Amino acid sequence: MLKKPLSAVKKFAEEKPTAMRYAIDGLFVSAAFAIAAQNNNLFALRLGANDFQLSLVQFLPQIFNMLILIPGGLFIDSLFNKRRMVTISLVIIAAGYLLCALSAFSGSHSIYFFLGALTVTAGAIQLHTISWQSYFPDVIDANDRNRVLTARTLVNVIVSIPAPLLMGAVLTGIAAYSGKIIAHQGFYLVSALLLFMAVYNFRRFEAVRPAVPKRVSFFGIKKAGRSLFRNKPYLLFLGAAVFFHATWHIDWTLYFIGQVRYLSMNEFQLGLTVLGATAAQFLTMRFWSRKNERHGVVLPVTGGILGLSLCPLAMIAAVSMPPAAGIPVFLTFHTLANMTLATITLNVFQCLMQVADDEYRSFSFSFFHCLICLSNAVMPVAGVALYHALGGDRDGLRFAFLIIFALRIIAALIWLICWRLQKPAYAKTG
Repeated sequence: MLKKPLSAVKKFAEEKPTAMRYAIDGLFVSAAFAIAAQNNNLFALRLGANDFQLSLVQFLPQIFNMLILIPGGLFIDSLFNKRRMVTISLVIIAAGYLLCALSAFSGSHSIYFFLGALTVTAGAIQLHTISWQSYFPDVIDANDRNRVLTARTLVNVIVSIPAPLLMGAVLTGIAAYSGKIIAHQGFYLVSALLLFMAVYNFRRFEAVRPAVPKRVSFFGIKKAGRSLFRNKPYLLFLGAAVFFHATWHIDWTLYFIGQVRYLSMNEFQLGLTVLGATAAQFLTMRFWSRKNERHGVVLPVTGGILGLSLCPLAMIAAVSMPPAAGIPVFLTFHTLANMTLATITLNVFQCLMQVADDEYRSFSFSFFHCLICLSNAVMPVAGVALYHALGGDRDGLRFAFLIIFALRIIAALIWLICWRLQKPAYAKTG
């Protein structure tokens, strides 16, 4: 039964060895990140976090990320061997996950120890993202990037499907509080182990067209900033992308509140939510990849944003009925809404590569991610504040999600307008 798919994998590895290594990289890294990210909110809650501290799980790491992204991007641009930064950052992330696991032993200060460890780990994740993205064009030719990213992303999605389900099943099956804490710690240890395996795999990559390193100086920073702010396609992309991400990030904590407080979802059901969204990505990935080949990578993002606009409506409908009916309604419509999420996963980075200045690639990436981190830090807190301003009850949650729905429709229109304005500036694949 397995002979045919195994032979196909072997053939792919022989014909596209670099793409295969990127797929393996995606296997280890995405599995580690999926396990840890699914773990964070629940672990914080069991360490005694209140609503405000839950919002800090997003806020503090993103603020720290903002502080290191710009200098980190300039530093990465100055490196001759960016691969080394990718592997070093993976080791730091693994060490951070080990510290997250140990935070439960710090008594009454455990939530603050956890937030500190998580913040440092998130900074290393951002450095990994910037160095990985900056190194990727050095290794993969422009004509092959969509295919390689599709292969890697498919692996990411496949790995992400069982992770939340298995974690949810394990946590649901443990009755004792102490047992759940031990399970959370075990998840962080598994993530750390996977990242050490990713380090070994990534050491085999070789740049075929390495970017010329840039010397870091005040003049260089000034020149990079001038280049960035004179790049009209980049600025238009930046405005549209940041506004969309702000409308996306605003409900991340609100979703958790709605799921746990008003729908009374257990760990297994929370895992099903992630499973549905991930499965929707997997089933539609090749469809959207083909759309990219035919229509470019910019326009399909509009459809992706419109699809995600339906997620708030799923929560509004679910919390308007008893949990017994609301949970299956939410799971069904949330899964359907995520059938366009693959356009965000696949396309936004490719859009960024097309408009970024090659001379200051990492700096352009860093500035973009810095603004995304600002959004990721502020908007979940803003979402919780909006919810409490509207009453902090079920009606307040519904009204907050209705506002978020309207904002996402506006974000889709802004993206479409920017695409129309800058269509000639994008490459054939854009």
